[in-house]
Amino acid sequence: MYKRFLSLPAPGTETFFIWGPRQIGKTTLLRNTYPQTHWIDLLKAEEFRRYTGRPELLRQELEANDTNPGQQIVIDEIQRVPALLDEVHWLIENRGFHFALCGSSARKVRRGAANLLGGRAMRYELHGLSAGELASDFDLDRMLNHGYLPRIYGAARPNRMLDAYIADYLKEEIAAEGLVRNLPVFSEFLDIAALSDSETVNFSNIARECGVSSHTTKNHFGILEDTLLGCWLPAYRKRPKRRVIQAPKFYFVDVGVVNRLARRGDLLPGSELYGKAFENWVFHELSTYMSYRRPDELLSYWRLASGIEVDFIIGDMRVAIEAKSSTKISRDHLKGLRKLREDHPTVARRVVVCREPKARRTDDGIEVFPATTFVRRLWKGELISPDGR
Repeated sequence: MYKRFLSLPAPGTETFFIWGPRQIGKTTLLRNTYPQTHWIDLLKAEEFRRYTGRPELLRQELEANDTNPGQQIVIDEIQRVPALLDEVHWLIENRGFHFALCGSSARKVRRGAANLLGGRAMRYELHGLSAGELASDFDLDRMLNHGYLPRIYGAARPNRMLDAYIADYLKEEIAAEGLVRNLPVFSEFLDIAALSDSETVNFSNIARECGVSSHTTKNHFGILEDTLLGCWLPAYRKRPKRRVIQAPKFYFVDVGVVNRLARRGDLLPGSELYGKAFENWVFHELSTYMSYRRPDELLSYWRLASGIEVDFIIGDMRVAIEAKSSTKISRDHLKGLRKLREDHPTVARRVVVCREPKARRTDDGIEVFPATTFVRRLWKGELISPDGR
């Protein structure tokens, strides 16, 4: 079991939501952080039925049991019974209780106009395993083929487990929650959407391939976002000197899931698909680090209309990062970072993450980091220095 880098509050000090996709390790983290707690598991059929019909039972039971307000009360899979949030709100206001509200989908909570506790609850998000958390167990090829889910990363036969994961996602997150009318169409959409991982999305093309409207396709991407299976990376649009692309890019949160949906097979170093998975992994490390350590910092990408691009921009041009899986970085690999400097001369740092064996610096100041160097400096806080540069 790996030590997760997401720090949760001390028992009885804060009410919060903790979100994350299925099997990401939320329950394990909560049990390790709060070993002595009142636990309500809405995945259990009997618990689900009881609280669905009578959400006031939560208040009655906690008061009858003289629950200690210093405990952290955990409600697992809160999105299954959003009505419980009204009772949670009352108990916070009138009894001083603190809750950890755990879920794998915020869609039903948000779209159902459920009580979001009026700003009384912090929000945390648990991501898949990072290279920093894996430490000496970090294996880049394994990560790019198996993905970041804790149970699957170390599995000897990941493909069967990934297939089961996708099937469970369709059954439990999509069908059981009634998020779509036509499950086979959504399943086909998933396969096609995986081909757009790490790219800007052409809704019309995907809609045509699925035989649905562009509006339906946009709604399906919204479901992926709300069920925490994917997220958007916005374009950097401040002070452009020339025309820039403004559409966001879409990333699935687990590259193993992408591999199975897109039927990539085994990814071998040097292949184009290995390079796409490598970019997904760099995004995963950056977004995870920033979520845990720098939640107020913006992550974006930069692309000119001509097609010249820089994969990731941290903050307001504090660090620009290119992800290249090559073992030999050439001039062509650096043209995006060099063009970026022309348009944004104040960019503080330019980095290429790659598979070269040793770190080096080009004559014009671009830092070339092997994957292991990138991971070490990122998680030690050295990629973005403490003084903000």
